[in-house]
Amino acid sequence: MYCEEHQPLHRHDVKTTAEKGYGSRWRKARAVYLQSHPLCVRCLARGRYVKATVVDHITPHRGDQKLFWDRENWQALCKSCHDTKTMTEDRYEEYRYREGRSKSL
Repeated sequence: MYCEEHQPLHRHDVKTTAEKGYGSRWRKARAVYLQSHPLCVRCLARGRYVKATVVDHITPHRGDQKLFWDRENWQALCKSCHDTKTMTEDRYEEYRYREGRSKSL
C-alpha cells in the first residue's frame, strides 16, 4: 500500500502525449526540424558529433501553444542531453536564472 502522498496516478489524471500537443502535426514538424538539424547542439558545443533524436523546447511551453510552436524555442538534442535537461533545468523552473540577471545572488 502507498501513503496518500505517494499514491500512483490514475490513468484519468494523466494527459496523453497527443493531449499535450504532441500529435501528428508535431511529429511531422519534428521530423522536418531534425532533418535540417541532425546533430545534438549540446554535444556539438563540446566537440562531439552525436545524432539528435529529440526536438526540445528551450523554454518549457507548459501548455502555451504560441511557445510550443515557436521554432526559435526549439533545439535538436540527443536523448541523453534531453533527459538531463528535463531532469535538471526544466524540472525546477523557479530556480532558473532569468536572462540578464546576475547568478551571484
